[in-house]
Amino acid sequence: MVASVGVELGVLGIRHHGPGSARSLLAALDDFGPDQVLIEGPADADPLVGWAASPAMRPPIAILAYAPTEPKRAAFWPFAVFSPEWQALTWSLRHEIPVGFCDLPAANMLASGGDEPPSPDLLTTDDPDDLYSDGTDSDGPGSDGPDERTQPRRVVRRDPLAALAAAAGYDDAERWWDDVVESRLDGSSPFPALLEAMAELRTALPETDPREAVVEARREAYMRKTIRSAVRAGRQRIAVVCGAWHAPVLTWPLPPATADNATLRGMPKTKITTTWVPWTHQRLSYASGYGAGISSPGWYHHLWSAPDQPVARWLTRVAGALRTRDLPVSSAAVIEAVRLAETLASLRRRPLAGLAEVSDATLAVLCDGDETALRFVTDELVVGQTIGHVDPGVPTVPLEADLAASCRRLRLKREPVPKLHDLDLRKTLDQQRSVLFHRLRVLDLGWARPAESEIAGRGTFRETWQTSWRPELTLSVIEAAVWGTTVLTAATAKLADVTDSGSLVALTAAVERALLAELPDGLDRLLEALAQRSALDADVVHLMEALPALARAHRYGDVRGTDTTALGAVAVTMVVRICAGLLPAVTGLDPDAAREMRQRMDRVNHGIGLLCVDRVRGVDRVRGADQQDAGPDERDLRADWLDTLAGLLDRSDVPTEVAGRVVRVLFDAGRIADGPQRVHRALSYGSSASDKAAWVDGFFADGALLLIHDVELRSLVDGWVADLTDDEFTDVLPLVRRTFSTFTAPERRLIAERIAAARSSRPRTAPAESYDLTLAAPALATVDRLLGVAS
Repeated sequence: MVASVGVELGVLGIRHHGPGSARSLLAALDDFGPDQVLIEGPADADPLVGWAASPAMRPPIAILAYAPTEPKRAAFWPFAVFSPEWQALTWSLRHEIPVGFCDLPAANMLASGGDEPPSPDLLTTDDPDDLYSDGTDSDGPGSDGPDERTQPRRVVRRDPLAALAAAAGYDDAERWWDDVVESRLDGSSPFPALLEAMAELRTALPETDPREAVVEARREAYMRKTIRSAVRAGRQRIAVVCGAWHAPVLTWPLPPATADNATLRGMPKTKITTTWVPWTHQRLSYASGYGAGISSPGWYHHLWSAPDQPVARWLTRVAGALRTRDLPVSSAAVIEAVRLAETLASLRRRPLAGLAEVSDATLAVLCDGDETALRFVTDELVVGQTIGHVDPGVPTVPLEADLAASCRRLRLKREPVPKLHDLDLRKTLDQQRSVLFHRLRVLDLGWARPAESEIAGRGTFRETWQTSWRPELTLSVIEAAVWGTTVLTAATAKLADVTDSGSLVALTAAVERALLAELPDGLDRLLEALAQRSALDADVVHLMEALPALARAHRYGDVRGTDTTALGAVAVTMVVRICAGLLPAVTGLDPDAAREMRQRMDRVNHGIGLLCVDRVRGVDRVRGADQQDAGPDERDLRADWLDTLAGLLDRSDVPTEVAGRVVRVLFDAGRIADGPQRVHRALSYGSSASDKAAWVDGFFADGALLLIHDVELRSLVDGWVADLTDDEFTDVLPLVRRTFSTFTAPERRLIAERIAAARSSRPRTAPAESYDLTLAAPALATVDRLLGVAS
């Protein structure tokens, strides 16, 4: 603290997100008694400062700045409860002391253009050097003469703390910081020593990219400009809370303002909006890609919230977390783990047991050496899954406010931990949740995604969703706000845009989503556009790709009680056109295209099944002579489809994989009875091994039950594989393996057991006279046991 011309400037160089720094900072502020506090952060976020006093604001939270016309151009400034900046902010508000941010405005940081654009790492505070720095810039009355602090400074590419740790004999910068700051036992202030150390580092460490140096120079120039403004406003005791790296260039006396003004002149600027948004401990960690992050947000939160007996309290929490995973952890084990952690700290000459010691004790005592259990503790507690909460009154886009209100009404929490929701559509609450999730999918918000259910025996009245909230989804909500002010109006407008410009496939997908999301205002226009587009689209492939979504929409609309008559008419027309154009579409295909066509045919076959179930309620209708001239609504779609497939039989220009699938569909439908004979012919001589494998793939894909229960088919395939030459087997193995990969492990095991049983029941050929069966008996018995064949 240096006084000059009646002004005292206290520069407190902190480490972002450090509980030790935060405690030392509060003590320094109490001792200094400032009449103005300036904090590293975007200066144009000052209107948000007052919200920090609200009891509803629970860190971790972040300042979000974004360009309203281009929301993806955005930056976050995160704060945890143990962040020194947050503590300085709340301390100032409690003591009714003027407080604001002093870093370069987000309007400049997010602006595009200019010869030296800001570093993206700086905009999101993802620069590793930013662990210790926030842009500051200082200047005050009474300063005169040139000052090297106004020149572009050296910007360190490596971790400054690592350099200090290495000088102190540490190989781990985190452990050094814990020992020097976080675990300090005396009450002395660390800021003078950190200021001196950073001044030396700024002189000694090498320069980096000149563009980054310009960015840093601008940030520090603006910080000094902000300090000058505070002095001109009559402030006498100014506390500046900034990253330790910037502290040396913000000390008193400040250099003349001329050089800083020249540095800041001509910077690009854009219109921005700022707000508070929830953040998570996970996003505060290094693993999330946040350069100013820390390795253990959950541990630091514990150190801040439980300063007395932190080791014992922490290991008690670890024991509770392990018990939730059905791992037995006794109270005696917790006591032993505490003793081991304290002993390790003593052996390592540390003032207190840190994260390394408690982690070693956790692994050795509580996890019994199980690394998997320790990883669970790291994810669940050391990093943590805590999400913050923002006061509902904080200004935001109307769409976000409506989404928050909908979540409260439907009792849905936006949590970072993935959570499964098994919805029963017969229940009002679950149906309303389903509608919300489907509307969010229309808006491409990734909070809720369809998932596989863990409950067996599910029907069409059930859905499973997985929700997982990430802070960056806030930007997705802001982007979606261009479509409307509520979830309903935004989703409807988004569908209207698809109606005007979407492809046939996009239209059918939109119809399905409109039904599931209960968006009736856009459905009529969608159906009209779909009918016109399908009538004009002559590409059978487009029709085949569009039909499955339409069939699902027809089926789900019936489940939800929606009138889907018009939808069914469009679907029937599409099926008729697919049947008419299928033959040319399946000829002349290479192997990859044939596989894609086979998959399309499977989806069309399934879709026609859904349409027929909904239209005739499971009653099979065969079109007779009196139905030849029937209208679209009266046609038997299933019969038309099977007739079309029957026309592909025995054609040499149909790819073998498609041919195999056609035989399978007709065989399952009872339209042909010679399925095994066709399999036999397909695997006989005259075709290459790869063609045979492709035919088998088409016929048997997802057909494990056939091989399990049909002895003749199983024997044919077994004999074909057994008769392959070595070269042929090498060629067809990938194709056969692909086919069998569609079977479950129990199905594959059952097929193998039945093949082994069939082989053991065959009469054995007489051995050659040169074999001595007596000598070979032990070996044969061993082989029989390996194959599971009874002696």
